Amino acid sequence: MTEAVLYHAGDQGIVTLTLNRPELRNAISDEDMVLALLAALDRLQNDRSARVAILTGAGSAFSSGGNLKKMGSGGGLNDPQPVRTRLNYRNGIQKLPLAFEALEIPVIAAVNGPAIGAGCDLTLMCDLRIASEKASFAENFVKIGLIPGDGGTWLLPRVVGFSKASEMALTGEAVAASEARAIGLVSDVVPHGELLEAAHRLALRIAVNPPYAVRMTKRLLREAWASKLGPVLEMAASMQALAHHTADHHEAVAALLEKRRPKFVGE
Repeated sequence: MTEAVLYHAGDQGIVTLTLNRPELRNAISDEDMVLALLAALDRLQNDRSARVAILTGAGSAFSSGGNLKKMGSGGGLNDPQPVRTRLNYRNGIQKLPLAFEALEIPVIAAVNGPAIGAGCDLTLMCDLRIASEKASFAENFVKIGLIPGDGGTWLLPRVVGFSKASEMALTGEAVAASEARAIGLVSDVVPHGELLEAAHRLALRIAVNPPYAVRMTKRLLREAWASKLGPVLEMAASMQALAHHTADHHEAVAALLEKRRPKFVGE
């Protein structure tokens, strides 16, 4: 069996993660895919050379979300005992949003095709999203008589606002790439053949900055989602105390004064 998630460490600290189950439209609910994604995120977290990651899908879809074939046969996360179904979610797919939340490396979702249900939520777990013109997004759980079981009701309103999130979740209808950009679900839509190139350009704009400053800024942004101003300011003060003493900060200041390009080494 091929690897469920491909991990490619490229130049300049840019890592590309590829969901690699095109025959299943990169469904992410199966145990092997969840475990592969968790392992890739753990590797990314501990990769000292990594500065930013791109997440995309192999084939025509980004991710179809749940494996409908298994659902249809009574399998997948479902179990004859509801209490076990609850544990299957907690010990399976619900580990993904928590892993993305803990990750210090920024992740760009390069959405190459449909991102449906849990696949849509997977894009929301990322920090930035750009889309191919062939992409679409659907929080369509109600269409199959389910609810967003992987954190979508927490993630989606924070990205597109409560009203639009409610519309998407309660109708289950898909939005095209152009509408996704209009509602702030993605920051850019590009021609299909240029998606990975555009994602790489965006990644480079992040990777040129001091790695520790990028990681701490991401952490502050994440904490600010669910915290009050006071605790975020306190965390910012603590992180700033560390940032002031990094070699990259001193290099950045020196480079500005000397009117030259800085050379950041991640220290």
